[in-house]
Parts: sequence; structure tokens; C-alpha cells
Amino acid sequence: MDTPQYNTDIVRSFILWSVIWGLVAIVVGLVVSVQMTNPELNFPPYFTFGRLRPLHTNAGIYGWAVGVIFATFYYIVQRLCKVRIWSDKLATFQLWFFNATIIAAAISLLLGFNTSKEYHELEWPVDIMVVVLWVAFAINIIMTIIKRQEEQMYISLWYMMAAIIGVAILYLVNAAEVPVSLFKSYSIYAGTNDANVQWWFGHNAVAMVLTAPPLAMFYYFLPKTTGVPIYSHKISIISFWSLIFMYLWTGTHHLLWTPVPDWIQTLAMAFSLMLIAPSWGSVINGYLSMKGQWHQMRDNYLVKFLIIGITFYGLQTLQGPMQAIRSFSAFIHYTDWVPAHIHMGTMGWVSMIAFASIYYLVPRIYGKELYSIQLANLHFWLILIGQLIWSISLWIAGVLQAGMWNAMNPDGSLTYTFMETMVEMYPYWWARTIGGVIFLAGVLVFVFNLIKTIRGGESLVSSAVPVEGRA
Repeated sequence: MDTPQYNTDIVRSFILWSVIWGLVAIVVGLVVSVQMTNPELNFPPYFTFGRLRPLHTNAGIYGWAVGVIFATFYYIVQRLCKVRIWSDKLATFQLWFFNATIIAAAISLLLGFNTSKEYHELEWPVDIMVVVLWVAFAINIIMTIIKRQEEQMYISLWYMMAAIIGVAILYLVNAAEVPVSLFKSYSIYAGTNDANVQWWFGHNAVAMVLTAPPLAMFYYFLPKTTGVPIYSHKISIISFWSLIFMYLWTGTHHLLWTPVPDWIQTLAMAFSLMLIAPSWGSVINGYLSMKGQWHQMRDNYLVKFLIIGITFYGLQTLQGPMQAIRSFSAFIHYTDWVPAHIHMGTMGWVSMIAFASIYYLVPRIYGKELYSIQLANLHFWLILIGQLIWSISLWIAGVLQAGMWNAMNPDGSLTYTFMETMVEMYPYWWARTIGGVIFLAGVLVFVFNLIKTIRGGESLVSSAVPVEGRA
């Protein structure tokens, strides 16, 4: 059978824009980290911590992570289904509407239009844009799967479909709101119901945006990179269905010790602990796939990113359930431990897998040898060191914060004032900034390497690496 003419132009474009928005997210993140130690660098009304922080998270999740999801999904789905994407025109529309949506989100957040819902800060006009964007993407991917020429559905396709359907349901339910003006709305839910729906969305957005898609990438690119099959397709399928079922019940662990009914809190705590099993099913599957191949951690720069990435995923899925235990949550919640946790996931897990995916794709879709493997290795070590510096410093800061907040004198009064606790945080906040600068340096090395590869890399025509030309 003739090889289908895949659409690689759309993959190129989404890689470009995801990297651009990723840089924006990191730079804004550095700015807000400096604002924590230097409040005079807040410039009202548009460039204050309160407005830049949601811009940082939205650019990181929806610009960088979702942009990479679009790029890799369009690449993977065509090859696993052995057909060209269903509609080139719909994919092109999605590309430009993606950028329009990110720009609208950035402007509205800087202007102060904000629902105050974590990960769902965008007001209703931008919400509508997000829905249109996701529907266009969903139609193209699902229709491509429906018309596939390959009967067997590899595990990556299952994770892709879960992400597409899951995000659609989560976003629509949490976005139910009543507009009162052009850029202001109020949730249709009230009180604890609103909080419960918000964190059902919030935690499962992590599942369907920051877990399922990177797992789809991991399961596809690890065998492609190592040249050996995944250890067990059965383990991957069992882990998939267990993960999808258990994740849906865990959101209320963000609301422990609140007016949300105790039985809902207990249910979330129990499912959060059970979630360790399917999560580590994928981690162990990845490790066992490396049996007899561990030398590639030294010889293959892509394997470093993939295996360290899945390791961070494993650490995340131990730390998260631990935070879902009532006694530990009472101690650690609202401290800097929490941003350390989420950054280990977004930058240690999601971004490691995203970088590996892009490194795999760029030489193949441009027909060029990677400009420098040495620079790729330098990139790896810089982002690993930077990420560990800020995560470890904030873990320590979180424990210190919690200890000082809970310290009491013999008469029952608090030992420390809130301001005394703040002063103790400054060294750790500076460490976070230093770690962020190192991470940014690694990303700049990554961008430089990609530019040199695209503009002047050696041709792969005579190489063993397959070339995919412009379609």
C-alpha cells in the first residue's frame, strides 16, 4: 500500500507557535517571581502580580502545553491511523483561531477581566472562542480516527480521545455562567456547589490536559526513539481505563477542611490514593520498556527527556495523593509546597515530554539533522537543574511556612506573625528565581538549536532517519 501524503505543514506551524507562547509563559513567570521579592516592580494597573500571574498560567497551559498537544496529535494520529488528517482547511482555521484565542486571553487578563476560577479565569466571550477552537480540533481528530486504515488502535489514540472528550465536558460544565456585561459574568452555581464544580474541573483539567496528552506522546515517542516496542500493551490499557475512572472523583481533595460535605471529601481522598496504581502502571511500563536499553540514557538524548519526564510523573503521583490526606493537607495547604508540586508536574513532566516530542519531530518534518546533540544535552541539564532548584527550594519553604503558621506559645497565641513568616520566605523565593533563570537559559538553548536546525542543518536524505517532506 502506498504511503499516505501526511500534512506536516500544520505540525510545523503548531510547533512554532507553541514554542513562542512557551517563551512568553516562562518570561512572565520570571517577572512575577521577581515581583514577590521586589514589590516595587509591580506596575499598576496592567503589570501587577494579580494580573500577570493568571497570564503566566494560561500562557503555559493553553499556549505552550495545548499548542504542543495540537502539534503532536496531528502528527501521531495520521501515522497511527495511516491516513491524512480529515480536513486540512479545518486544521488551518484552528491554527489561526488558536493564536487569536491566546491573544484575546492575554489582553483580557491584563485588562483585569477575570472569573477568579483557577485555570478557568477567562471571561465568557473568550470562553466561546475556546469552545470553537476545541470543537474544530475534536472534529478533525475524531474524524481522522473514524476513517483510519489501521484497525488496531494503539494506546496513544485512547489517551488522545480521552483528552478531547474530557476537556470538552469539563470546560462546558464549569463555564456555565450568566453574562451581565460584555466582559463580566457570574457562575450559575453558588456556594459550595460552585467550589465543588470548579475543582472537579480544575483537577480533571490537569488529568485531561497535563496527563493524558503527555502519556499519549510518551507511549508513541518512547518506542520510536528507542527502537523497541512498549513493554506491555495490556498494562497500558488497564492503566488507561483505571486512570480515567479514578481521576474523575478526586477534585474535592482541593477542598479538604471546607464546608463541602465530609463524605465528598473522603471520596476524593480515597480515589486520590487509589490513583497511584494506574499512574505508576504507566511509569513501570515505561521503565520495563527500557529493559536491555538503559545504555540509551547515556547515548540517546531523547531518551533522557522521556525517562526523566515519566519519572517526574511518578513523583507527582506520589506527592499529589499525599497532599490529599486530610492531616497532611491541613499542614501544607496554602503554602509554597503547592506551587512546587504543580511546577514539578508542568515543567518536570509535561515539558520534558514536550521537548522530547519536538526534538523528535523537527528533524523529520524539515528533513534536517539536528544542529547539535551537545546543545540538546546542555538544554536537558539546564532545565533539570533549574526545575530541581525551584521545586526543592519551595518544598523547603512550604514546610517552613507550615511550621511557623502552626507554631503556638504556651498560652495558645501564635508564635510568629504573618509578616515574620513572609520575611523567612525571601531566600527561597530568590532561589526560585535563580532556578527559573537557569530553566529559561535551557529553553533559549533549545530554541537556538531548533532555529539552526531548520535554517542550516544538514540534509537527512542520505540518513537512516526517515524524512517527511512538505505535503
